[in-house]
Amino acid sequence: MIRVLLAEDMTMLRQALAALLSLEDDIEIVAEVAAGDMIVATALRTRPDVAVIDIELPGTDGLSAAAELHELLPQCRTLILTGVGQPGNLRRALSAHVAGFMVKDSRPKELAEAIRTVAGGGRVVDPQLAFAALDLPASPLTERETEVLRLTASGAEPPEIAAQVGLSYGTVRNYLASCVTKLNARNRVDAIRIATEAGWL
Repeated sequence: MIRVLLAEDMTMLRQALAALLSLEDDIEIVAEVAAGDMIVATALRTRPDVAVIDIELPGTDGLSAAAELHELLPQCRTLILTGVGQPGNLRRALSAHVAGFMVKDSRPKELAEAIRTVAGGGRVVDPQLAFAALDLPASPLTERETEVLRLTASGAEPPEIAAQVGLSYGTVRNYLASCVTKLNARNRVDAIRIATEAGWL
């Protein structure tokens, strides 16, 4: 029996998925959660074989939760569901050690098969997303620029970032200005959006 944790914030969709997957002879839903920050604690308690996680969740986003889950419970494999197939998210998913990445308009039988594949040690990636990800250019940002922009995306202000990474306030501001310029962004918020969608953050 494949033990599955479902993480989806839309109650109707989560319950529908749970009901459909429960019809499969070899799949058992052991937990359902509605927020990303509930995933790891619930998984540590229920020990699922596969966590099916929506990419957009309140609290912690699905990819961050998947990365933490891999660190704390590596035997639980993850399958990400996304409503919008952004190829940049696929790159982020792979770096988070996700074993599967599917769009939400897949058929229920395809999801069940994907769960079996992932539970068996295989990988499942939506083919259109895979090809689109191959066409994405490499990030124009340096490692330090990426780090500063990632911290900005998490809500940190330049003085906090400076203290955290051991740089001067002026240097942090220069890195942020460089990010905006390199990404042809209007401002920092736009730079974060562009970098996130491309899978560079």
